[in-house]
Amino acid sequence: MRPGLAKGVRLVHDPVRSTDALLYPEGSLLLDGPAADIVRACDGERDIAAIVTALTATYDGVSAPDVDTLLTDLVGRRLLAEGGQPAVPRICAGNPRQETPLPIGMLTELTYRCPLRCTYCSNPVQIAPYTEELSTAEWRDVLEQARSLGVLQVHFSGGEPMLRPDLAELIGLTARLGMYSNLITSGVSLTERRLGPLVDAGLDHLQLSIQDAVARSADAIAGIRAHDKKIAAAVAVRATGLPLTVNVVLHAGNVDHLEQIATFAVGLGAERLELAHTQFYGWGLLNRAALMPSADQVHRAGAAAAEVYRRHGDELEIVYVEPDYHTGRPKPCMNGWGSRQFVVDPAGFVLPCLAAGQLPGATPATVRQESLAQIWYASELFNRFRGTEWMPQPCDSCALREVDFGGCRCQAFQLTGDATATDPACTLSPQHGDLAAVAATAGVTPRPLPIPRRYR
Repeated sequence: MRPGLAKGVRLVHDPVRSTDALLYPEGSLLLDGPAADIVRACDGERDIAAIVTALTATYDGVSAPDVDTLLTDLVGRRLLAEGGQPAVPRICAGNPRQETPLPIGMLTELTYRCPLRCTYCSNPVQIAPYTEELSTAEWRDVLEQARSLGVLQVHFSGGEPMLRPDLAELIGLTARLGMYSNLITSGVSLTERRLGPLVDAGLDHLQLSIQDAVARSADAIAGIRAHDKKIAAAVAVRATGLPLTVNVVLHAGNVDHLEQIATFAVGLGAERLELAHTQFYGWGLLNRAALMPSADQVHRAGAAAAEVYRRHGDELEIVYVEPDYHTGRPKPCMNGWGSRQFVVDPAGFVLPCLAAGQLPGATPATVRQESLAQIWYASELFNRFRGTEWMPQPCDSCALREVDFGGCRCQAFQLTGDATATDPACTLSPQHGDLAAVAATAGVTPRPLPIPRRYR
Protein backbone atom coordinates (compact mmCIF):
# COMPACT_ATOMS: atom_id res chain seq x y z
CA MET A 1 0.00 0.00 0.00
CA ARG A 2 1.31 3.45 -1.03
CA PRO A 3 -1.31 5.79 0.43
CA GLY A 4 -1.98 9.44 -0.33
CA LEU A 5 -4.96 11.72 0.12
CA ALA A 6 -8.12 10.47 -1.59
CA LYS A 7 -10.05 12.65 -4.03
CA GLY A 8 -11.69 15.61 -2.34
CA VAL A 9 -9.75 15.18 0.93
CA ARG A 10 -7.64 18.03 2.33
CA LEU A 11 -5.08 18.03 5.13
CA VAL A 12 -5.02 21.32 7.04
CA HIS A 13 -3.19 22.66 10.04
CA ASP A 14 -5.57 24.55 12.31
CA PRO A 15 -3.79 27.12 14.51
CA VAL A 16 -7.03 27.73 16.45
CA ARG A 17 -6.81 24.18 17.82
CA SER A 18 -3.05 23.75 17.27
CA THR A 19 -3.73 20.49 15.47
CA ASP A 20 -4.03 18.94 12.02
CA ALA A 21 -7.31 17.80 10.51
CA LEU A 22 -8.50 15.86 7.51
CA LEU A 23 -11.38 17.63 5.78
CA TYR A 24 -13.55 15.82 3.25
CA PRO A 25 -17.03 15.98 1.70
CA GLU A 26 -19.52 16.42 4.54
CA GLY A 27 -17.03 15.57 7.28
CA SER A 28 -13.84 16.22 9.23
CA LEU A 29 -11.39 14.27 11.36
CA LEU A 30 -9.11 15.91 13.93
CA LEU A 31 -5.75 14.14 14.11
CA ASP A 32 -4.29 13.54 17.57
CA GLY A 33 -0.68 12.82 18.52
CA PRO A 34 1.44 10.94 15.97
CA ALA A 35 -1.55 10.37 13.66
CA ALA A 36 -0.90 13.76 12.05
CA ASP A 37 2.72 12.89 11.28
CA ILE A 38 1.70 9.49 9.91
CA VAL A 39 -0.73 11.15 7.51
CA ARG A 40 1.83 13.82 6.57
CA ALA A 41 4.19 11.03 5.52
CA CYS A 42 1.63 9.72 3.00
CA ASP A 43 2.67 10.98 -0.44
CA GLY A 44 1.23 8.28 -2.71
CA GLU A 45 4.70 6.83 -3.28
CA ARG A 46 5.99 5.63 0.11
CA ASP A 47 4.92 2.17 1.22
CA ILE A 48 4.30 1.28 4.87
CA ALA A 49 7.95 0.43 5.51
CA ALA A 50 9.12 3.78 4.11
CA ILE A 51 6.52 5.65 6.17
CA VAL A 52 7.70 3.86 9.32
CA THR A 53 11.29 4.78 8.48
CA ALA A 54 10.34 8.44 8.05
CA LEU A 55 8.59 8.42 11.44
CA THR A 56 11.61 7.03 13.29
CA ALA A 57 13.31 10.41 12.79
CA THR A 58 10.77 11.87 15.22
CA TYR A 59 9.48 8.97 17.34
CA ASP A 60 11.13 6.11 19.20
CA GLY A 61 9.73 2.61 19.00
CA VAL A 62 7.50 3.15 15.96
CA SER A 63 5.29 0.09 15.50
CA ALA A 64 4.77 -0.92 11.88
CA PRO A 65 1.56 -2.86 12.72
CA ASP A 66 0.12 0.21 14.48
CA VAL A 67 0.93 2.43 11.49
CA ASP A 68 -0.57 -0.14 9.14
CA THR A 69 -3.74 -0.35 11.26
CA LEU A 70 -4.26 3.42 11.19
CA LEU A 71 -3.62 3.73 7.46
CA THR A 72 -5.85 0.75 6.66
CA ASP A 73 -8.64 2.39 8.67
CA LEU A 74 -8.23 5.70 6.80
CA VAL A 75 -8.22 3.89 3.46
CA GLY A 76 -11.39 2.06 4.49
CA ARG A 77 -12.99 5.41 5.32
CA ARG A 78 -12.02 6.71 1.84
CA LEU A 79 -9.77 9.40 3.31
CA LEU A 80 -6.60 7.88 1.90
CA ALA A 81 -6.23 6.00 -1.37
CA GLU A 82 -3.61 3.94 -3.13
CA GLY A 83 -1.36 6.30 -5.09
CA GLY A 84 -3.27 9.36 -3.83
CA GLN A 85 -2.10 12.95 -3.59
CA PRO A 86 0.71 13.95 -1.19
CA ALA A 87 -0.62 14.95 2.23
CA VAL A 88 0.78 18.48 2.30
CA PRO A 89 -1.09 20.53 4.92
CA ARG A 90 -2.85 23.76 4.04
CA ILE A 91 -2.34 26.32 6.80
CA CYS A 92 -5.60 27.86 8.02
CA ALA A 93 -5.91 31.43 9.26
CA GLY A 94 -6.43 32.08 12.96
CA ASN A 95 -4.84 32.12 16.38
CA PRO A 96 -5.11 29.70 19.32
CA ARG A 97 -8.31 29.80 21.39
CA GLN A 98 -8.79 28.32 24.83
CA GLU A 99 -12.61 28.31 24.94
CA THR A 100 -14.62 25.16 24.47
CA PRO A 101 -16.40 23.86 22.57
CA LEU A 102 -14.94 24.99 19.24
CA PRO A 103 -17.34 24.62 16.30
CA ILE A 104 -16.20 22.68 13.25
CA GLY A 105 -18.97 23.28 10.69
CA MET A 106 -21.07 26.26 9.59
CA LEU A 107 -24.12 25.97 7.34
CA THR A 108 -24.46 29.27 5.48
CA GLU A 109 -27.98 29.62 4.10
CA LEU A 110 -27.20 32.38 1.63
CA THR A 111 -30.78 32.80 0.43
CA TYR A 112 -34.17 31.12 0.69
CA ARG A 113 -34.93 31.97 -2.94
CA CYS A 114 -35.15 28.83 -5.09
CA PRO A 115 -36.55 27.92 -8.52
CA LEU A 116 -37.78 24.53 -7.31
CA ARG A 117 -41.08 23.89 -5.57
CA CYS A 118 -40.21 20.74 -3.60
CA THR A 119 -42.92 19.88 -1.09
CA TYR A 120 -40.42 18.41 1.39
CA CYS A 121 -38.24 21.54 1.68
CA SER A 122 -37.09 22.29 5.24
CA ASN A 123 -36.98 26.07 4.63
CA PRO A 124 -39.44 28.11 6.70
CA VAL A 125 -42.96 28.35 5.29
CA GLN A 126 -43.07 32.07 6.03
CA ILE A 127 -40.10 33.65 4.22
CA ALA A 128 -40.91 37.34 4.82
CA PRO A 129 -38.57 37.75 7.85
CA TYR A 130 -35.61 36.56 5.74
CA THR A 131 -35.93 38.69 2.60
CA GLU A 132 -33.37 41.27 3.79
CA GLU A 133 -30.40 39.05 3.04
CA LEU A 134 -26.91 39.65 4.36
CA SER A 135 -24.76 41.67 1.99
CA THR A 136 -21.50 40.43 0.51
CA ALA A 137 -19.54 42.46 3.08
CA GLU A 138 -21.62 41.01 5.92
CA TRP A 139 -21.08 37.44 4.70
CA ARG A 140 -17.34 38.10 4.35
CA ASP A 141 -17.26 39.23 7.97
CA VAL A 142 -19.20 36.12 9.04
CA LEU A 143 -16.69 33.86 7.26
CA GLU A 144 -13.72 35.59 8.89
CA GLN A 145 -15.34 35.38 12.33
CA ALA A 146 -16.18 31.71 11.73
CA ARG A 147 -12.55 30.84 11.01
CA SER A 148 -11.41 32.77 14.09
CA LEU A 149 -13.92 30.75 16.10
CA GLY A 150 -12.55 27.44 14.81
CA VAL A 151 -14.83 26.57 11.87
CA LEU A 152 -13.10 24.27 9.40
CA GLN A 153 -15.92 23.46 6.98
CA VAL A 154 -18.43 25.80 5.33
CA HIS A 155 -21.56 24.46 3.65
CA PHE A 156 -23.08 26.93 1.16
CA SER A 157 -26.79 26.22 0.95
CA GLY A 158 -30.23 27.82 0.65
CA GLY A 159 -32.74 27.86 -1.08
CA GLU A 160 -30.51 27.93 -4.11
CA PRO A 161 -27.12 29.46 -3.27
CA MET A 162 -26.26 29.96 -6.94
CA LEU A 163 -28.80 32.78 -7.06
CA ARG A 164 -26.27 34.84 -5.11
CA PRO A 165 -23.98 36.66 -7.60
CA ASP A 166 -21.25 36.83 -4.94
CA LEU A 167 -21.01 33.06 -4.45
CA ALA A 168 -17.59 32.73 -6.14
CA GLU A 169 -16.24 35.60 -4.05
CA LEU A 170 -17.42 33.96 -0.82
CA ILE A 171 -16.00 30.58 -1.84
CA GLY A 172 -12.70 32.29 -2.65
CA LEU A 173 -12.51 33.85 0.80
CA THR A 174 -13.34 30.49 2.38
CA ALA A 175 -10.42 28.92 0.51
CA ARG A 176 -7.99 31.69 1.46
CA LEU A 177 -8.91 31.27 5.12
CA GLY A 178 -8.12 27.55 4.78
CA MET A 179 -11.66 26.25 5.32
CA TYR A 180 -13.23 23.47 3.25
CA SER A 181 -16.17 24.50 1.05
CA ASN A 182 -19.23 22.41 0.17
CA LEU A 183 -21.79 23.72 -2.32
CA ILE A 184 -25.30 22.27 -1.95
CA THR A 185 -27.29 23.04 -5.09
CA SER A 186 -30.29 22.02 -7.19
CA GLY A 187 -28.03 22.27 -10.23
CA VAL A 188 -30.61 23.89 -12.47
CA SER A 189 -28.33 26.84 -13.24
CA LEU A 190 -25.05 24.98 -12.89
CA THR A 191 -23.69 25.32 -16.41
CA GLU A 192 -20.05 24.87 -17.33
CA ARG A 193 -19.77 28.68 -17.60
CA ARG A 194 -21.21 29.19 -14.09
CA LEU A 195 -19.18 26.38 -12.55
CA GLY A 196 -15.77 27.54 -13.80
CA PRO A 197 -15.44 30.60 -11.53
CA LEU A 198 -16.48 28.53 -8.50
CA VAL A 199 -13.77 25.96 -9.20
CA ASP A 200 -11.22 28.69 -9.85
CA ALA A 201 -12.18 30.26 -6.51
CA GLY A 202 -11.29 27.04 -4.71
CA LEU A 203 -14.55 25.08 -4.32
CA ASP A 204 -13.76 21.72 -2.70
CA HIS A 205 -16.93 19.66 -3.16
CA LEU A 206 -20.38 19.86 -4.70
CA GLN A 207 -23.60 18.20 -3.55
CA LEU A 208 -26.29 17.89 -6.22
CA SER A 209 -29.90 17.22 -5.25
CA ILE A 210 -32.01 15.00 -7.46
CA GLN A 211 -35.65 14.03 -7.01
CA ASP A 212 -35.95 10.68 -8.82
CA ALA A 213 -34.31 8.50 -11.44
CA VAL A 214 -36.57 9.40 -14.38
CA ALA A 215 -37.51 12.82 -15.72
CA ARG A 216 -41.29 12.59 -15.50
CA SER A 217 -41.38 11.76 -11.79
CA ALA A 218 -38.39 13.95 -10.88
CA ASP A 219 -39.83 17.01 -12.60
CA ALA A 220 -43.21 16.47 -10.94
CA ILE A 221 -41.53 16.42 -7.51
CA ALA A 222 -39.38 19.47 -8.28
CA GLY A 223 -42.34 21.39 -9.67
CA ILE A 224 -40.38 22.45 -12.78
CA ARG A 225 -38.56 20.76 -15.64
CA ALA A 226 -35.22 20.32 -13.92
CA HIS A 227 -34.12 16.70 -14.37
CA ASP A 228 -32.25 17.12 -17.66
CA LYS A 229 -30.53 20.23 -16.29
CA LYS A 230 -29.32 18.20 -13.31
CA ILE A 231 -27.84 15.58 -15.62
CA ALA A 232 -26.02 18.34 -17.52
CA ALA A 233 -24.81 19.79 -14.22
CA ALA A 234 -23.35 16.43 -13.17
CA VAL A 235 -21.51 16.19 -16.51
CA ALA A 236 -20.06 19.68 -15.93
CA VAL A 237 -18.96 18.78 -12.39
CA ARG A 238 -17.36 15.55 -13.54
CA ALA A 239 -15.38 17.45 -16.19
CA THR A 240 -13.79 19.66 -13.51
CA GLY A 241 -12.65 16.74 -11.36
CA LEU A 242 -14.58 18.01 -8.32
CA PRO A 243 -15.87 15.30 -5.99
CA LEU A 244 -19.63 14.92 -6.44
CA THR A 245 -22.25 13.88 -3.92
CA VAL A 246 -25.76 13.10 -5.12
CA ASN A 247 -28.39 13.77 -2.46
CA VAL A 248 -31.92 12.35 -2.61
CA VAL A 249 -34.71 13.13 -0.16
CA LEU A 250 -36.89 10.04 0.12
CA HIS A 251 -40.65 10.16 0.65
CA ALA A 252 -43.82 8.31 -0.31
CA GLY A 253 -43.55 9.49 -3.93
CA ASN A 254 -40.08 8.14 -4.71
CA VAL A 255 -38.96 5.75 -1.97
CA ASP A 256 -40.03 2.70 -3.97
CA HIS A 257 -37.51 3.74 -6.64
CA LEU A 258 -34.52 3.64 -4.31
CA GLU A 259 -32.51 1.07 -6.27
CA GLN A 260 -33.13 2.82 -9.59
CA ILE A 261 -32.11 6.13 -8.01
CA ALA A 262 -28.83 4.62 -6.81
CA THR A 263 -28.07 3.23 -10.27
CA PHE A 264 -28.82 6.65 -11.75
CA ALA A 265 -26.44 8.33 -9.26
CA VAL A 266 -23.67 5.89 -10.19
CA GLY A 267 -24.27 6.79 -13.84
CA LEU A 268 -23.88 10.47 -13.00
CA GLY A 269 -20.36 9.73 -11.74
CA ALA A 270 -21.00 10.45 -8.06
CA GLU A 271 -18.41 9.54 -5.45
CA ARG A 272 -21.01 9.76 -2.68
CA LEU A 273 -24.73 9.04 -2.48
CA GLU A 274 -26.95 10.29 0.34
CA LEU A 275 -30.36 8.65 0.60
CA ALA A 276 -32.16 10.49 3.38
CA HIS A 277 -35.80 10.12 4.39
CA THR A 278 -37.67 13.40 4.69
CA GLN A 279 -37.18 15.32 7.92
CA PHE A 280 -40.41 17.04 8.80
CA TYR A 281 -39.60 20.74 9.19
CA GLY A 282 -40.86 23.75 7.26
CA TRP A 283 -42.68 22.70 4.11
CA GLY A 284 -41.92 19.07 4.94
CA LEU A 285 -43.91 19.32 8.17
CA LEU A 286 -46.74 21.12 6.38
CA ASN A 287 -46.91 18.21 3.90
CA ARG A 288 -46.21 15.38 6.33
CA ALA A 289 -49.42 13.47 5.60
CA ALA A 290 -48.68 13.51 1.89
CA LEU A 291 -44.97 12.65 2.21
CA MET A 292 -44.64 10.10 5.00
CA PRO A 293 -43.99 6.60 3.61
CA SER A 294 -46.01 3.68 4.88
CA ALA A 295 -44.51 1.04 7.16
CA ASP A 296 -44.36 -1.34 4.19
CA GLN A 297 -42.51 1.25 2.11
CA VAL A 298 -40.01 1.80 4.91
CA HIS A 299 -39.43 -1.95 5.20
CA ARG A 300 -38.89 -2.27 1.45
CA ALA A 301 -36.59 0.75 1.47
CA GLY A 302 -34.37 -0.83 4.11
CA ALA A 303 -34.03 -3.98 2.03
CA ALA A 304 -33.38 -1.89 -1.09
CA ALA A 305 -30.70 0.12 0.71
CA ALA A 306 -28.96 -3.10 1.74
CA GLU A 307 -29.00 -4.20 -1.89
CA VAL A 308 -27.59 -0.83 -2.97
CA TYR A 309 -24.74 -1.24 -0.49
CA ARG A 310 -24.04 -4.73 -1.83
CA ARG A 311 -24.16 -3.70 -5.48
CA HIS A 312 -22.49 -0.30 -5.41
CA GLY A 313 -20.59 -0.10 -2.10
CA ASP A 314 -17.23 -0.57 -3.80
CA GLU A 315 -17.95 2.19 -6.34
CA LEU A 316 -19.04 5.03 -4.09
CA GLU A 317 -19.71 5.96 -0.48
CA ILE A 318 -23.35 5.39 0.41
CA VAL A 319 -25.17 7.04 3.32
CA TYR A 320 -28.69 5.85 4.11
CA VAL A 321 -30.59 7.88 6.71
CA GLU A 322 -33.52 5.96 8.17
CA PRO A 323 -36.89 7.59 8.99
CA ASP A 324 -36.95 8.05 12.74
CA TYR A 325 -40.75 8.24 12.81
CA HIS A 326 -40.71 4.52 12.02
CA THR A 327 -37.50 3.21 13.58
CA GLY A 328 -37.96 4.05 17.26
CA ARG A 329 -34.49 5.61 17.35
CA PRO A 330 -34.13 9.40 17.44
CA LYS A 331 -31.50 11.05 15.28
CA PRO A 332 -28.67 12.82 17.14
CA CYS A 333 -29.37 16.54 16.88
CA MET A 334 -26.43 18.17 15.03
CA ASN A 335 -24.10 15.72 16.85
CA GLY A 336 -24.91 17.58 20.03
CA TRP A 337 -26.69 20.93 20.40
CA GLY A 338 -24.18 23.77 20.22
CA SER A 339 -21.18 21.44 20.21
CA ARG A 340 -19.93 21.10 16.63
CA GLN A 341 -22.05 23.08 14.17
CA PHE A 342 -24.26 26.10 13.71
CA VAL A 343 -26.41 27.72 11.04
CA VAL A 344 -26.44 31.30 9.77
CA ASP A 345 -29.67 32.03 7.89
CA PRO A 346 -30.09 34.55 5.04
CA ALA A 347 -30.95 37.42 7.41
CA GLY A 348 -28.00 36.70 9.71
CA PHE A 349 -29.79 34.88 12.55
CA VAL A 350 -27.49 32.28 14.11
CA LEU A 351 -29.08 28.96 15.08
CA PRO A 352 -27.92 25.66 16.61
CA CYS A 353 -29.84 23.83 13.85
CA LEU A 354 -31.97 24.52 10.80
CA ALA A 355 -35.31 24.63 12.62
CA ALA A 356 -34.33 26.15 15.98
CA GLY A 357 -35.85 29.52 15.11
CA GLN A 358 -39.31 28.07 15.81
CA LEU A 359 -38.59 27.33 19.47
CA PRO A 360 -40.24 29.54 22.09
CA GLY A 361 -38.13 31.90 24.14
CA ALA A 362 -35.73 34.68 23.28
CA THR A 363 -35.44 35.79 19.67
CA PRO A 364 -32.36 34.20 18.06
CA ALA A 365 -29.33 36.48 17.98
CA THR A 366 -28.11 37.98 14.71
CA VAL A 367 -24.62 38.74 13.40
CA ARG A 368 -25.90 42.24 12.63
CA GLN A 369 -25.94 42.92 16.38
CA GLU A 370 -23.50 40.50 18.02
CA SER A 371 -20.32 38.63 17.14
CA LEU A 372 -20.38 34.95 16.29
CA ALA A 373 -18.30 34.22 19.38
CA GLN A 374 -20.79 36.02 21.65
CA ILE A 375 -23.68 34.14 20.09
CA TRP A 376 -21.94 30.74 20.15
CA TYR A 377 -20.77 30.93 23.76
CA ALA A 378 -23.19 33.25 25.56
CA SER A 379 -26.59 33.30 23.82
CA GLU A 380 -29.55 31.79 25.64
CA LEU A 381 -30.54 29.70 22.61
CA PHE A 382 -27.17 27.97 22.24
CA ASN A 383 -26.86 27.27 25.96
CA ARG A 384 -30.42 26.04 26.41
CA PHE A 385 -29.69 22.43 25.40
CA ARG A 386 -25.91 22.37 25.36
CA GLY A 387 -24.49 19.34 27.17
CA THR A 388 -26.72 16.97 29.15
CA GLU A 389 -27.68 18.85 32.32
CA TRP A 390 -31.01 19.97 30.82
CA MET A 391 -32.20 16.42 30.17
CA PRO A 392 -35.35 15.06 31.85
CA GLN A 393 -36.02 11.40 32.48
CA PRO A 394 -35.77 9.00 30.75
CA CYS A 395 -32.97 10.78 28.80
CA ASP A 396 -31.00 11.72 31.92
CA SER A 397 -30.38 8.11 32.95
CA CYS A 398 -30.18 6.67 29.43
CA ALA A 399 -26.93 5.01 28.37
CA LEU A 400 -27.31 6.65 24.93
CA ARG A 401 -27.73 10.20 26.18
CA GLU A 402 -24.34 11.23 24.74
CA VAL A 403 -25.00 9.30 21.54
CA ASP A 404 -28.40 10.64 20.47
CA PHE A 405 -28.41 13.69 22.83
CA GLY A 406 -32.07 13.19 23.63
CA GLY A 407 -33.03 13.38 19.97
CA CYS A 408 -34.20 16.45 18.08
CA ARG A 409 -35.31 19.44 20.19
CA CYS A 410 -37.30 20.96 17.35
CA GLN A 411 -39.10 17.71 16.61
CA ALA A 412 -39.88 17.29 20.31
CA PHE A 413 -41.39 20.78 20.36
CA GLN A 414 -43.39 20.26 17.18
CA LEU A 415 -44.88 17.01 18.41
CA THR A 416 -45.37 17.71 22.13
CA GLY A 417 -45.25 21.50 22.55
CA ASP A 418 -42.32 21.04 24.95
CA ALA A 419 -38.78 21.51 23.62
CA THR A 420 -37.32 19.78 26.70
CA ALA A 421 -39.31 16.58 26.18
CA THR A 422 -37.74 13.33 25.06
CA ASP A 423 -38.03 13.17 21.29
CA PRO A 424 -41.18 11.10 20.61
CA ALA A 425 -39.26 9.22 17.93
CA CYS A 426 -37.59 7.36 20.84
CA THR A 427 -39.36 4.26 22.12
CA LEU A 428 -38.64 5.46 25.68
CA SER A 429 -40.62 8.66 25.21
CA PRO A 430 -44.01 8.80 26.96
CA GLN A 431 -45.39 10.24 23.72
CA HIS A 432 -43.88 7.59 21.43
CA GLY A 433 -47.20 5.78 21.13
CA ASP A 434 -48.84 8.89 19.69
CA LEU A 435 -46.09 9.23 17.08
CA ALA A 436 -46.22 5.53 16.26
CA ALA A 437 -49.96 5.89 15.66
CA VAL A 438 -49.29 8.74 13.21
CA ALA A 439 -46.68 6.65 11.39
CA ALA A 440 -49.02 3.65 11.27
CA THR A 441 -51.68 5.65 9.43
CA ALA A 442 -49.30 6.68 6.63
CA GLY A 443 -50.67 5.41 3.34
CA VAL A 444 -53.69 3.78 4.98
CA THR A 445 -56.06 6.66 4.28
CA PRO A 446 -56.10 8.70 1.04
CA ARG A 447 -53.18 11.12 1.01
CA PRO A 448 -53.87 14.84 0.69
CA LEU A 449 -52.36 16.71 -2.22
CA PRO A 450 -49.04 18.25 -1.14
CA ILE A 451 -48.67 22.03 -1.13
CA PRO A 452 -45.74 23.08 -3.35
CA ARG A 453 -43.05 25.22 -1.78
CA ARG A 454 -43.19 28.79 -2.95
CA TYR A 455 -41.05 31.81 -2.23
CA ARG A 456 -43.11 34.63 -0.73
